Amino acid sequence: MTVQPMTATVTAVSVSETHSFSKANRERIRLLAELGVEGDAHLGVTVRHRSRVAADPTQPNLRQVHLIHAELHDELRAQGLDVAAGQMGENVTTRGLDLLGLPRGTRLHLGGAAVVEVTGLRNPCAQLDSFRPGLLAAVLGRDAQGRLVRKAGVMGIVVAGGEVRPGDPIRVERPPEPYEALDRV
Repeated sequence: MTVQPMTATVTAVSVSETHSFSKANRERIRLLAELGVEGDAHLGVTVRHRSRVAADPTQPNLRQVHLIHAELHDELRAQGLDVAAGQMGENVTTRGLDLLGLPRGTRLHLGGAAVVEVTGLRNPCAQLDSFRPGLLAAVLGRDAQGRLVRKAGVMGIVVAGGEVRPGDPIRVERPPEPYEALDRV
């Protein structure tokens, strides 16, 4: 029996006009080239994350789109932490794609037109524990060499705009080698 590899798909899309922790699920979102998610508090060419704005409001916004793999939600539920799509602040929830293993500069083609370039890892913060006690520790781990592993998704910038909906396929375009590992942004 031959097992077909899982196709990477979008399972949920979410947005919030305010700097709330969680984002509401939608039937669709629109990505705007060089800006981010239409109607989202993090939309913009320069940083929108409040602590980053306070440090330097002229920094480029490398966090226009937040993506989390649904497999993380599965893992968290198995640990007794009830977390669903959008609740950790992500705009796009995926399934069948190792987001954390992608190299920096990978382009994710979402649906028919939208393209997000992966810029780095989300750096989990204490707000996670305010949402669900124990969530911060659950999204941090150590690899075999003892290095910190951040599991709370990846961040990206919008290279090409378009609508994204649950069920849309995801096509992965890796950058030229040598690959650069993801780091927090």
